[in-house]
Amino acid sequence: MSASKRTMSSATTTGKLSTVSTSTFMASTVSGGSTDDGCVEDGHILESLNLRIFTFAELRVACKNFKPETVLGEGGFGKVYKGWIDVNPAKGSVAMAVAVKKLNPESVQEMEQWQVRVNFLGRISHPNLVKLLGYCMEDNELLLVYEFMAKGNLENHLFRRGAIYEPLPWSLRLKILIGAARGLAFLHSFERQIIYRDFKASNILLDSHFNPKLSDFGLVKHGPDDGECHVTTRVMGTYGYAAPEYVSTGHLYVKSDVYGFGVMLLEMLCGLRALDPSRPSEQLNLVNWAKPFLSDHRRLTQLMDGRLNGQYHARGAFRAAQLTLKCLAGEPKRRPSMKEVVEALEQIEAMKSKSKSRLMSFFNNNVFRKGTTLNHRRCRI
Repeated sequence: MSASKRTMSSATTTGKLSTVSTSTFMASTVSGGSTDDGCVEDGHILESLNLRIFTFAELRVACKNFKPETVLGEGGFGKVYKGWIDVNPAKGSVAMAVAVKKLNPESVQEMEQWQVRVNFLGRISHPNLVKLLGYCMEDNELLLVYEFMAKGNLENHLFRRGAIYEPLPWSLRLKILIGAARGLAFLHSFERQIIYRDFKASNILLDSHFNPKLSDFGLVKHGPDDGECHVTTRVMGTYGYAAPEYVSTGHLYVKSDVYGFGVMLLEMLCGLRALDPSRPSEQLNLVNWAKPFLSDHRRLTQLMDGRLNGQYHARGAFRAAQLTLKCLAGEPKRRPSMKEVVEALEQIEAMKSKSKSRLMSFFNNNVFRKGTTLNHRRCRI
């Protein structure tokens, strides 16, 4: 795919992307009574785009001419660079770190996905959705500027080994799960629900205090309307996380997102990837192999991540396993809503955990350690 040639000359602090239809996510589509739900009370929608329009020259300077040492990661869209920008130069503000995603002209992803990201994140806000600060659309250059997420993506922390990636304690895993679930619940709270469609560990970014935010919204899609139970669309996403009904038929349900969440919940329990060719053939697909362990509290201990060293609430872990099974149900209608998932996880978090002291130690070593910098590869935003 070659990027469409478009030109936008001057930079402004607030602007509209005229080439993108903003009717996709109109404010009228959000449910009216969102303030009664803890999952969505902090979320809101703007009537129009409120983004800073950067020039390519500005971003080139901010990212040190896009040198290799500024690269945070790379995905199908292109490379992500760390940069520094002045939020309000006129008032002498201090430069802040940002993540700049630069479209690869040879990217297999479509221009439409870039437009969706701008239109969606430019008008929607929630504590558990990554914040888009602005964009650049100049000649063949397409770039997105996001808030910088200091701890990178969840996938690295969950599966990578090494001194800079200490095992996530049980309490911290629950915190991340609850935040990610709230982000999905917010998307599903719209009058015409929004399906995320690519929920996975690499799309969950963590700030300096390990607060999670969903990222990479290029595949978001409106849920069904007119009384329909699903929409039919081209199958996209990530194999291993995608719901079986979506893979086999192309029928996409709101609760297809719930299945993806169930896969990640399983990964958090056992510390194993959804798909891993290096494992024995019978264990290649984590969901198929692990399901029998989830329904038996005695066998569950064999499945739990050994790096937790048993420092988790056994009853809470079993309730999380039961929730995982519900999310992975074969029929979409048998899966819980994301609001119900949030409530279940909050109840599990409320249980007294054996890992409280370990969590404090983890934060002392990682969050409050002065001068600590991490280089997170494969960071997707």
